[in-house]
Amino acid sequence: MNPPVNAPTIKIVRSVREQVSPEEWQTRVNLAACYRLVSLYGMTEMIANHISCRVPGEPNHFLINPYGMLYEEMDASCMIKVDHDGNVIFNSSDYGVNAAGFVIHSAIHMARHDVDCVAHTHTPAGMAVSAMECGLLPLAQTSMRFVHVAYHDFEGIADDVDERERLVRDLGDHEAMILRNHGLLVVGRTIPSAFNVLYRFERACEVQVMALSCNTKLTIPSTEILEKTFDKVKPRVDRPNRNGDLAWPALLRKLDRIDPSYRN
Repeated sequence: MNPPVNAPTIKIVRSVREQVSPEEWQTRVNLAACYRLVSLYGMTEMIANHISCRVPGEPNHFLINPYGMLYEEMDASCMIKVDHDGNVIFNSSDYGVNAAGFVIHSAIHMARHDVDCVAHTHTPAGMAVSAMECGLLPLAQTSMRFVHVAYHDFEGIADDVDERERLVRDLGDHEAMILRNHGLLVVGRTIPSAFNVLYRFERACEVQVMALSCNTKLTIPSTEILEKTFDKVKPRVDRPNRNGDLAWPALLRKLDRIDPSYRN
């Protein structure tokens, strides 16, 4: 008599897409795309820094990157869902959340209900300008988008929850803030909006570093012209070219041509 044959154990693994709402999945796709774009445009520092987005329909939860993965590796499934108290709600990866990332992003998500996306970078140009006493100068039209920009003094590694109150206070209602001796921080009503601000903010810093390196006298337009220009280039919901919506589909097409795995 033959011994009984045991049926193999079948482990059924549900995809992340099957476990979240369609709205959250789309947010995950766009957030992964944002990480890939930040990498593509050279605004990364290995595994450091973070971009987060509020979860649709879940105002106390936001998505953020697994600390240990490169931006070029990010996809829709790997994003970690956390709440404002630091509790992990959903995590399909083997990584955790960066402590400083949680402090910075939770502070803004709790205080700024008008924005869904927050991004923080350590780029050479951004860090250079963050160390300049003069701050960001309105040297070119791109820079004039940031005539009104916030500043936050360096307090050491941002892993102390007590700093959240001061971060929020200094950011106010601005869309961009220079973290002194640290880097850049931007917020956006949407992920496309936040990427749009970050890209232009970084360009403004690059322009300043280049201009100051030329050892020549610089010209700055009058306050009246600066304010007039700022009023025209600041983001507006009804101006898709100013809030990032117009460029976003083209940016996704660019990613799809290079590597569509961010959608996984």
